[in-house]
Amino acid sequence: MVNYKDLGLVNTKEMFAKAVKGGYAIPAFNFNTMEQMQAIIQAAVETKSPVIMQVSKGARNYANGTILRYMAQGAVEYAKELGMANPQIVLHLDHGDTFELCKDCIDNGFSSVMIDGSSKPYEENIALTKQVVEYAHAHGVTVEAELGVLAGVEDEVQAEESHYTKPEEVIDFATRTGCDSLAISIGTSHGAYKFKPEQCTRDPKTGKLVPPPLAFDVLHAIEKKLPGFPIVLHGSSSVPQDEVDTINAHGGKLPDAVGIPEEQLREASKSAVCKINIDSDSRLAMTAAIRKYFDENPSHFDPRQYLKPARENMKKMYIHKIVNVLGSDGKAE
Repeated sequence: MVNYKDLGLVNTKEMFAKAVKGGYAIPAFNFNTMEQMQAIIQAAVETKSPVIMQVSKGARNYANGTILRYMAQGAVEYAKELGMANPQIVLHLDHGDTFELCKDCIDNGFSSVMIDGSSKPYEENIALTKQVVEYAHAHGVTVEAELGVLAGVEDEVQAEESHYTKPEEVIDFATRTGCDSLAISIGTSHGAYKFKPEQCTRDPKTGKLVPPPLAFDVLHAIEKKLPGFPIVLHGSSSVPQDEVDTINAHGGKLPDAVGIPEEQLREASKSAVCKINIDSDSRLAMTAAIRKYFDENPSHFDPRQYLKPARENMKKMYIHKIVNVLGSDGKAE
């Protein structure tokens, strides 16, 4: 068994407590490749921000769980090399769907896991979450659970319709499961197509889709039920239109891609929401830079040539999120 502390990682307990008290959110960036990891760490060091490096079930299958674990250990050492004396880095399983998967991640150095039983009946969700919590807490690992269902598609997570979290259930759920944080559904969604055109209005000047607002009334009701309890938002990429436009201008086809407005995420970050998940924006930033590079340099074929601007574009996006949306800059000093 590999303990996360031996890799230099931390769990989310103290990190979340500070975020809730300080009125900011911790960035939770998904990664699958070395370039994503480098960009995440460079951004975290330059902004002096704590950071959660997330790995989905699909990412483990793609990159190999052992490799990703050593990448996380390397990320800690890389952060130190870049000048951060005490990196606050979490390795987190995103959307774990079975006890066995969560256990395997805990046994292989993850400092935080999510067990997503939101698609199951309420009592089954509680039983599964409690089982994971008991094993995780025995090893000092923190657990994120989910109540409510997000629409959209990302990796193996898929749902046609969202179902808002019911505030009247959160006390019972958190108490009976013992989870450390709770992912809720208030209108965010997975993927780059978070809303259908018929759910949106169109800006008469630009023709761009304007998504519906998040259900802050649900969030505030949950905060009243669980004061100070760490809340998580999934599916919170903003789908930057400049990246979408770059992709479309260089051979891509992403019509009507739309995400969560950043001003709404800024508002959420000042509440009990202390972890905000961002994945699609990283994919868009990487793809936009690569498509543009290929279009402008058709004779190039060295991966380093096009992955370097891709890494730089992701880093720029991560810094923007940390400083201008989540407010976690300067919190890892």
